[in-house]
Amino acid sequence: MQNRTAYSGGDRSAQEDPDSQLTVELASVVSAARRRATRDGDHQVDTAHLLHGLLEWDPAVREVFDGGQQVARLLGYLVQRSIGYGLQWHGTVEDSGAVPMVTEGGVPGWSPAAAAAMDGALDRAHARYATRAGCLDLLAALVDDPESRAVEVLRRAAVDTARLAARLDGDQQPVPD
Repeated sequence: MQNRTAYSGGDRSAQEDPDSQLTVELASVVSAARRRATRDGDHQVDTAHLLHGLLEWDPAVREVFDGGQQVARLLGYLVQRSIGYGLQWHGTVEDSGAVPMVTEGGVPGWSPAAAAAMDGALDRAHARYATRAGCLDLLAALVDDPESRAVEVLRRAAVDTARLAARLDGDQQPVPD
């Protein structure tokens, strides 16, 4: 299993084209997160940008939330990011403390927490012998960092992140609205 690959810089071939290790859907999510960060005037893609992209682009991610009111609440918080909720994040680097703060040699344009989540998604994919990480891999990696902006948004939308993590790890019970 490869460890710390495309987004933190461990594997040279992955560094040259890190998106080659992502499914088409996840590559679309990453592109959407990059566009959203640029449009919002943020200097880095953070975990909330990634969560927003996942919810918009992947039906399987929305199904994990049982599709209903939770998805609407989540999207509501995420859409309000640039006009209210989340303004405290504007111009700051997301460093959840889950990984050491990257000061030099980090991933340009990515917060340390977002880069760690992408690495976590790749690790999950490799653990099941998949060559590409998918959207649910990224969602699970986002939920694994309890101090990330994505988890803050999930909690504000009344998502039980422990139950969500269990569901993503194989529990088949839907996360209630």
